[in-house]
Amino acid sequence: MSFVLDQVRRIDAQLDRVQLANLETAATTSPKITSATPTSTASEQQQQQEVPEPSPRVLALQTAIRGLTPSSSSHRALLRPSNIQVLLSALSPQTELPSAAAAKADESGKEPYEAELEWLLVSKATAQTYGHVIKSILDQAVAIADDLWYWDGVVGSRRYSALYGLQITPWRVWEWGSGVWEDVKARGGGDFSVRGAGRDATDTLGRRWGQFYGLVRQVVRERSVAEVRVRVVSPVTRLRGGIRRKQAELKRIRLRNANALGVLLGEGLANDSVHGGALASPKAAQLQRWKSSVARNVALMEAVLAKVNDGETAVEKFDAAVAQLTEDDPMYGVEVYEEGDVESGSSGVSVKPQAVAERLNRVLALALPQYTTSTMALVGQHGKPSRLVRYWLPVTVGILSSSTILRVLVNRQTEIVEWIRDFGATCIDFWQNWVVEPTRKVIGTIRHDEGSEVSIMSKRSLDGDRDSLERMVVDFAIENPADATGSGGSLTDTEIADIRVKVREGDLTPVLKAYERDLASPLMGSLRGNLIRALLIQIQKTKVDVEVAMGGIDSLLKSQELVFGFVGLTPGILVSYLALTSLRSSLTEKRGSRAARKQGKMLRQLRNIDRVLTNSTPTEYGELFYKDQGLLLCEVHVLRQAAEKTMPMEIYKEFSEDAEELCDVRIGAERQRQTAARIRWAYARYLS
Repeated sequence: MSFVLDQVRRIDAQLDRVQLANLETAATTSPKITSATPTSTASEQQQQQEVPEPSPRVLALQTAIRGLTPSSSSHRALLRPSNIQVLLSALSPQTELPSAAAAKADESGKEPYEAELEWLLVSKATAQTYGHVIKSILDQAVAIADDLWYWDGVVGSRRYSALYGLQITPWRVWEWGSGVWEDVKARGGGDFSVRGAGRDATDTLGRRWGQFYGLVRQVVRERSVAEVRVRVVSPVTRLRGGIRRKQAELKRIRLRNANALGVLLGEGLANDSVHGGALASPKAAQLQRWKSSVARNVALMEAVLAKVNDGETAVEKFDAAVAQLTEDDPMYGVEVYEEGDVESGSSGVSVKPQAVAERLNRVLALALPQYTTSTMALVGQHGKPSRLVRYWLPVTVGILSSSTILRVLVNRQTEIVEWIRDFGATCIDFWQNWVVEPTRKVIGTIRHDEGSEVSIMSKRSLDGDRDSLERMVVDFAIENPADATGSGGSLTDTEIADIRVKVREGDLTPVLKAYERDLASPLMGSLRGNLIRALLIQIQKTKVDVEVAMGGIDSLLKSQELVFGFVGLTPGILVSYLALTSLRSSLTEKRGSRAARKQGKMLRQLRNIDRVLTNSTPTEYGELFYKDQGLLLCEVHVLRQAAEKTMPMEIYKEFSEDAEELCDVRIGAERQRQTAARIRWAYARYLS
C-alpha cells in the first residue's frame, strides 16, 4: 500500500500549499485588517489590535481538517471510510447562535475564512476517499493476479488438475443432482410429496413413488445420452477447459480494474498534483481551480466505480463509458467561483462544499462497498476455490481417523510418556557427560588444575618402590659384605652411601653377584635363602623399571593433556552442533525458501513490467493507454511490496524513487522503458 500512501500524502501536501497561498492572498486584500494611525488614541489602538475569537464552527472545521491529515505512520495514514464520514459531518449547517453571538460573528468577518476551511475539509476528505478507491481497485487487481497464478499451476500439471477434480467432486455431484431434480419438477414430478402421499391409499402411494422414480430414471437416461459427446474428451481435459474459461473471465475483470486504475491516475488528483493541474501550482490564477478539480474527481470516482464491474461494458469501451457518465454528471463540468465573480456576471455554476461532501458520502457508503461486493462475487465465481473446497478431503480424513488416533494415544499413554521422559533424560545426560564435563576438564587443564591432570599412575608410587628397592639392596649388602666389597669386613658408611647412589642409578652389583654364585647350586642357595632373596630383589627392580617407563609415558600425556581434552570434547560438540544445525535448518528452511520465492517473484514482476511496456502501443503523445498504465501499476505495486521485505531501508528508498518514476504516465512510454532497464541493472543483486 506504499504507492497509495505516497499519492495521498503528496496530494494532501499540495492541498495545504494551495490553501496557505489562498489564505495569504485573502489576508493581503481583506478590508478587516486595519492599522493604528498616529492620531488614534490608546483605547482605539487597543480595540483595533484585538483579534476576534474563532467561532465554534471554525474550531470544529479545523479539528476535522487535522483529523483528515495523513499521519506519518503507515497504519494510520489512510483513515477508515466511517471515520471520514464522521469528520465530514463537521460541514453540517451551523446551529443557531444567540443574537449577541451572531452579531459578534457577523462583525468578525470570518465567513470567507470559514468557506475556505470548508473547501479544505472537503478536499482532504476527497484525497482520503481517492486513496481508498485506488487501494480497493489495486488490491482486487493483485488478488485476481494471484488467482490467475493459481489456475496456471493447476492447468500446467495433470496431477494438480486431477486433484482439483477430486476436490470439486462433491459439488459437481450436487449440481448434477440439483439439475436432475429441477428437470423432474419441470416434467410434473415436482408436486410429489410424502405428506400428500401418506393421505392416499397404499396402492396410490406405490403408484406415485413408481411414477416419481420413472421420471428420475428417464431424466438420468436422457442426460447420459446428451453427455455421450462430452465423454469422448477425458475428464482432465474437460476440467482444464473449464479452468481456461475461468482464467479468461478473470483476465477480463483484471483488465477492467487496470483500466479503472489508469483512468483514476491519468484524470484524477494524482495527475492534478504533479503535471500542471490545479494542485500543481499555487499561483493566483489557479487558486480557485483546485475546488473545481476536487468536485470533478468526486464525480470521476463515482463513475469509475459504477462501470468497473459492468459486465456489459467491454474493456475497449471502458474509457468511453466513463467519459459518457462524467459528461452527464453536472458536478464534473462545474466551475467554482467566488461570490463576487458570480454576481459580476461570470459564467459557470457554483457548487457548495456541502454538495461535494454529500457525493463523497455516497461514494464511501454505497459505491465503494458495492464495488467490493460485486468484485468479490465475480472472483468467488471464477477465482480459485475456497478453503472448504480445497481442504475438505484432508479435513474429512482427519475427522474420521481422529477417534482411532485418540484411542491409540490413550491406550499407549504410559509408554508415550515414558518415551518422552527417556528421550529427555538421554539428552540431558549426553549434554552433561559429553559436553559440560569435558569442557570443565579442558578449562581446568588450561588453568593447571591438579585435579584435572591426566595421569596413568599415582605420584608417590615410583618414589616408594625406589626407596624400598634401595633398602632391600643396602640390607642385602650389609649382610653379605663379601659380595658388595670383596672383603669380609663390615661396610663403612661411605661404602653404604656409595651403594645407595648406585642403586638409584640402577646398579644392583651386590645382589647380582650373590645371585650368580647361588645360581651355580640352586638347591643350596635356596636353603640358605640368598637365591630367593636376590630373585625377589630383582623382581622389585623390574617393578621399579616398569614404573620409570610408565612415568615417562605419564609425562608425555601431561605434555599433551590439552590435546586429549579437546579430543574428548570433540564428539559431544560435534553431535550437538549437528543436532542444532538440523533443528535450525528445519526452522529456517521455510524462511529461506520464502526469501528465495520473494526474489523469484520480484524477477517475475520485472518480467511482467517489461512485457507490459513492450506490448503496449503508446498514444500519439507517446504515453501509455490507461489500461496498460493500470497493469503497469499493479505489477510495480507487487514489486514494491516484495522489495520492501528484501532490500535494506536505504536501498529501498532509492528503489521507491525509481518505482515512482516508472509509474508516472506523463513521462512517456520510452522513459518508462529506460527506468525499467535501470531498475533491472541497478538492483540486480536483490533480484537474482
